[in-house]
Amino acid sequence: MQDIAPAGFAIAFHIQFTTPAFLFQTYPKEWINLYNKRGMVMQDPIVGFGFENNGTIRWSELAANDPAEVLSEASKYGLVYGMACGIEDGGSRSVAGFARSDRELTDAEIDQLQGLVQDLHTMTAEAKSVSPEVREDLRRMSISFTHP
Repeated sequence: MQDIAPAGFAIAFHIQFTTPAFLFQTYPKEWINLYNKRGMVMQDPIVGFGFENNGTIRWSELAANDPAEVLSEASKYGLVYGMACGIEDGGSRSVAGFARSDRELTDAEIDQLQGLVQDLHTMTAEAKSVSPEVREDLRRMSISFTHP
């Protein structure tokens, strides 16, 4: 994922209400801090797309649905081009965003990322049936990705 989206990504797996079971973020720390401080999640068109749709869309196609200018603000941190992905499967929803600073993602890259998110969505859904130790390992990975 990092090779395709070198500016970073955020993936929230199995969201219940507003809380994901697992959250992985590799965006720049300064952006994550600002995003959280300003509570941008409720205005983020990437999140909105992911909650309302199954599939993908380029960030450039979301710009018209961004009155709070979250995407414009993100571009100041190198998150210029990207894609949003929403997956609902098995009664659970996962949402992801992937970013580049240099160019739009190709259709093949978008398809590859969507496939990876789908695979991880499925694997992490099965985490409910694994041992408490493995589940705790996944939770720790989630925290370490988000807070390097």
